[in-house]
Amino acid sequence: MTNIAKFDLDDDDLVVIIGSGAGGGTVANELAQKGVRSVVLEAGKRFTLEDLKNSEWEMFMKLSWLDKRISAGGWHHAKNHSGLPAWIVKGVGGSSIHWAGVSLRFKPHEFKMKSTNGVIEGANVADWPISYDDIAPYYEKAEDKMGVTGTKATGTPDLPENSHTKLHRVAAERTGMTFSNAPMAINSVARDGRPACQQIGFCMQGCRIGAKWSTMYTEIPKAEATGLCEIRPNSMVLKIEHDEDGRASGVHYVDENGNKKLQKARIVCVAGNSIESPRLLLNSASKKFPDGLANSSGQVGRNYMGHVTGGVYGVFPKPVNMHRGTSVPSLITSEQRNDPDRGFVAGYSLEVLSLGLGFLSAFLKPGTSGWGREVSEALENYQNMAGVWICGEDLPVETNRITLHPTEKDQNGLPVPVITKTDHNNDLVMRNHAYAQTAKLYKSVGATKLHNLPAYPNSHNMGTNRMSEKASDGVVNKWGQSHDVPNLFISDGSQFVTSAAVNPTLTIVALAIRQAEHIAKLVKTNAL
Repeated sequence: MTNIAKFDLDDDDLVVIIGSGAGGGTVANELAQKGVRSVVLEAGKRFTLEDLKNSEWEMFMKLSWLDKRISAGGWHHAKNHSGLPAWIVKGVGGSSIHWAGVSLRFKPHEFKMKSTNGVIEGANVADWPISYDDIAPYYEKAEDKMGVTGTKATGTPDLPENSHTKLHRVAAERTGMTFSNAPMAINSVARDGRPACQQIGFCMQGCRIGAKWSTMYTEIPKAEATGLCEIRPNSMVLKIEHDEDGRASGVHYVDENGNKKLQKARIVCVAGNSIESPRLLLNSASKKFPDGLANSSGQVGRNYMGHVTGGVYGVFPKPVNMHRGTSVPSLITSEQRNDPDRGFVAGYSLEVLSLGLGFLSAFLKPGTSGWGREVSEALENYQNMAGVWICGEDLPVETNRITLHPTEKDQNGLPVPVITKTDHNNDLVMRNHAYAQTAKLYKSVGATKLHNLPAYPNSHNMGTNRMSEKASDGVVNKWGQSHDVPNLFISDGSQFVTSAAVNPTLTIVALAIRQAEHIAKLVKTNAL
């Protein structure tokens, strides 16, 4: 690659993108392909495929954002993962390195949960200011970009079935549940310069052959190849500054050598994830924005959502060898519908998920001082185990939020983020329903023992800078554009209004494509 851009700090005609994951990396490439120049500031280092190893704990320590964070509230993480509430990546490519590749669209009703269910006590439910029909064309573009299997956009076949999938297919048939192969952003055939999946099974440790879509080696290199995008790794953003009119004018950051710098900007896109993005806006408070940048509504940092999660792992009389194949090969989607007669609103899906010995041992009984007999017996039966991860819609609650610690600072002198979350009663009822349905599923195919796992560190982080029709109800409009600061955009999952019962990455990418199209039009018409 010979055409790498290098832009001046005083160049105030740039789009400055904070974060390089599914949102930021996609926006960067989409803008570059449309002739718009950008600088991407990424807090983490740049990895290569050679850096990725087929080892759960080694890659967890290498990739994860391990800067101090504090869990608070009544959720499980405050006890068992108090310093690591979120399982995300700090590096060029962001959590698109770590994700499993599951690429599901929201259902139409999941964009309109308030219209569907009305006011829900204890929750701050709202409708998205866009509908499924608005985003559908961008879902198709995202599926094509990412190479999602089994879709019209790509025409590529599903990934091969493994024994883990076959067990769940039979169980679904016996119980009348809805089974499907998972649509995955992992090549089933060679495509877009990337090889076909080799079924190695360490998808969440980074795909070392590059079969899985990640901005690390798709969007970012393509953006750089245009000569219109510069990537600056090891650049931790401290604050967004604004001019007298309240428009974002530059971004303060610390480079890899510890030097503080200011990059001037025409437009700023924040894509740091649902913890770092509101943290940055709150840290950017000023006389004009005393409660945080873009926070006239008071909604910055609020409505933090993950998913209603947990795991169920069954032990069977014969080997299943769930580790052979992709991490998430298939789905049970019978319960994704909205049906309040079950005792809860919204729905959930069951994602067939293989965990390696390392992660299974950590998540089976977290918070205990030692493994004990239950854990050791489970690991002895590892080859006979099969499991699912519960992915249920998590209701937005105003008091579930990101705040700044009043005294504790990180290595850059910034207040440490506090992630406060307590389950809504809807979450509790949904999770128990999912445990019961999975037990029914596994008993139908002869499970001899079941292990109900609590939630893992949260890897689906959403909300905290949500979209809204009215400025008083949220942080950004239908384009992810700040209601308060017209040249400030949110480009990650923090703009989500609801969490749905599916993984967020496909929707993040679809919104990023749509947003970049809008930004490019504004730039070319000098509207911004």
